[in-house]
Amino acid sequence: MLQSPKDLKIIFIGTPEFGAIILEKLAKSSYRPFLVITAPNKPIGRHQALTPPPVKTIAQNYKIEILQPEKIENCIPEIKKLNPELILAASYGKIIPGSILKIPKHGCLNVHPSLLPKYRGASPIQTAILKGEKETGVSIILMDEKMDRGPILAKRELKIPNRKITYRQLHDELAGIGADLLIETIPGWVEGKIKAVLQNEPEATYTKILKKEDGKIDWSKPAEEIERQIRAFSVWPGTYTKIPNSKSKILKILETEVLNAENNKRIGELFLANDGNLGVRTGQNCLILQKLQLEGRKPASGKDFLRGHKEIIGEILK
Repeated sequence: MLQSPKDLKIIFIGTPEFGAIILEKLAKSSYRPFLVITAPNKPIGRHQALTPPPVKTIAQNYKIEILQPEKIENCIPEIKKLNPELILAASYGKIIPGSILKIPKHGCLNVHPSLLPKYRGASPIQTAILKGEKETGVSIILMDEKMDRGPILAKRELKIPNRKITYRQLHDELAGIGADLLIETIPGWVEGKIKAVLQNEPEATYTKILKKEDGKIDWSKPAEEIERQIRAFSVWPGTYTKIPNSKSKILKILETEVLNAENNKRIGELFLANDGNLGVRTGQNCLILQKLQLEGRKPASGKDFLRGHKEIIGEILK
């Protein structure tokens, strides 16, 4: 007799918004976890207010028990005692040790937002935008102790027809697809109807943990490449440049449009475009700055910003 989905003892492990979207769909399905493991609350913002991770908020909304260990290894005795049959993970942010992966009889399944083995690691969504990919997707893997290396249970492709897609838009779409694919995959895996397929190691590529300095714009790069960087890093780490003669030297670049035109301006030089917009010369072609923000100020359109900072024309961004 097959086990009822509602009788399957599931633990969910995750932390940021990607995991929260997946957890919410699980909570509404037949595969509602009985326990959630997530990161501790941390101080956020100017006032450093102690803030719960998005996964915790969803777990609280659905009255699911929560553990927030500093180190997930601290949960091993509790997990063994609870004896889960399946662990599901999505964007936890830390390596889950083999001592935990071995506990559930059906193993630990992970939702990864790329078509593995391509783009393993911490920033697959950002990297897909940076590289100008026209297709990406989601993979469900059986986790092992190496990062995103486990055998694949299922994949689902996603075409990217929108050349202006932002990180948040692609993130949310992939999280929704990942949740649906996970829910579709669980019964076949638990019933032994799905065979895990080893990844092709020679085809593996890796992405990195993004740091604040990754958001600094190099104006010697082509305009199209910089425009993709701005969309890819729109949530974190953001994209910014420096104005040498401004009291507030950091200028955040929020939205741009590629201008396929060359001119005699210097690389990084700000100029007034024919339509009255604020432009900047890049290594190849130019960018129109549609939305920007001086550090400590509110975001503004390029035209509004220019009205209050006419002296910026001719400055060289660094």
